[in-house]
Amino acid sequence: MRRVIITGGSRGIGAACVKKFANNKDKVVFIYKSNDEAAKGLTREFENVSALKADISEAQGAEHAVKSAAEVLGGCDILINNAGIAQSKLMTDITDGDYKKMLDTDLGSAFYCSRAVIPEFLKTHSGVIINISSMWGEVGASMEVHYSAAKAGLIGMTKAMAKELGYSGIRVNCVTPGMTDTDMNACYDEETIRNIVDEIPLGRIGKPEDVANAVFFLASEEASYITGQVLGVNGGMVI
Repeated sequence: MRRVIITGGSRGIGAACVKKFANNKDKVVFIYKSNDEAAKGLTREFENVSALKADISEAQGAEHAVKSAAEVLGGCDILINNAGIAQSKLMTDITDGDYKKMLDTDLGSAFYCSRAVIPEFLKTHSGVIINISSMWGEVGASMEVHYSAAKAGLIGMTKAMAKELGYSGIRVNCVTPGMTDTDMNACYDEETIRNIVDEIPLGRIGKPEDVANAVFFLASEEASYITGQVLGVNGGMVI
């Protein structure tokens, strides 16, 4: 039974990851910021899942949350950095506050949580960190400059961490989802979705479970020789 910490775990891709690991009988603590109802639903569904409410966009909150989660689990074997927000704005309309909130949430939280869990991994000379980025971190998105920058930062951080931590037996990888059926993309109307689907070779948008399956693989022993990699789950939209 592995001990798993998942950030942003109350809904969407994060919730799909919680369910995937929980169904495998792993012990999971997920961190969430505000969606109490969704969090309660997950903890009621699984005996081996606990929820922890915290703001991990700043260092102190993230470090406390990871420490608390590890105490509940009795340690940590896998950290999945999934917490994130999105926003669509022209670059000239992005405020300083928008920019800071985006980078603190989508990039900063992963840095702070990873830094907090690494001492635990060093003790056992093992551990897995998986960062959830986005295809827009690879190719950039119009009207999502700050989002694209934060997600690109996650990719760079993944590669740097993999180089630094590999000698200590710690693997770090990154998953880059494409358009996925989550609340984050609920702002798009049906016509926009159809136009996007037309650009996807597999002819559909992704499901949260598609991403969770990729994460689960990278966390498994089957991926024991994989580190520093970026795995796209986008239906072929980025090739």
